Amino acid sequence: MSGAGVANRFVLDTSALLTLHNDEAGSDRVAAVLLAAAEGKADVYGCFISLMEVLYRVWKTDGEAAGRTAYAQCLELPIVWVHESPALLERAASLKAVHALSLADAWIAATALECQATLMHKDPEFEPIAGLSEDRLPYK
Repeated sequence: MSGAGVANRFVLDTSALLTLHNDEAGSDRVAAVLLAAAEGKADVYGCFISLMEVLYRVWKTDGEAAGRTAYAQCLELPIVWVHESPALLERAASLKAVHALSLADAWIAATALECQATLMHKDPEFEPIAGLSEDRLPYK
């Protein structure tokens, strides 16, 4: 872990959600964070853009019905979904302007920074962001 996230406060990147969905290496860590949230021992956030990413990625690989099911399952998780706001937009834009991030990753990193949370992910693109607390799942 690196950076300045608050203990027991996490943002789940899309890659963490898909790790759980696909039961990949690290899914036990994602499940443990979600269990802690369900028990009131952690705060877990997700960026709105991750909902779209889960929907389209599962849809693309497993079909529309599976995509819609995965999306519905995300909504049932003990996650506070963070939606666009002027502060989040400006933070995401500033990250996108100075880092080699996808648009979605800029929104997700901005969410972690705005929530003062540790970003759980498996994406090396997040590593150069100063002040971002990370919990890196096993990279593929």
